[in-house]
Amino acid sequence: MFYIYILYSESAGIYYIGHTDDPERRLFEHNNSPKKTFTSKFRPWNLVSKHPISEKRSDAIKIERYLKNRKSKELLNRLIENQSNGYYINLLFKKILLKRKK
Repeated sequence: MFYIYILYSESAGIYYIGHTDDPERRLFEHNNSPKKTFTSKFRPWNLVSKHPISEKRSDAIKIERYLKNRKSKELLNRLIENQSNGYYINLLFKKILLKRKK
């Protein structure tokens, strides 16, 4: 299963969105990788939300790109606040995937 995950850096006040098949492993990598990356500048990161998407990586990539292109903290806050509302999240992600197929 592939997930969309949202990280938050309290020190910088910013979010980071990614996709993976193991959100906890990715959180560890973002916080501990010796490589100089975007996320290494804003450590520590907290995993604030994760959402199962699909068995297909391509679906997770489409949703990740959509969310990154929107650049909307309001949308990310809604995802975080509604993470336990599977109905809302599934509707939103299905709508994004339908838009991306056109």
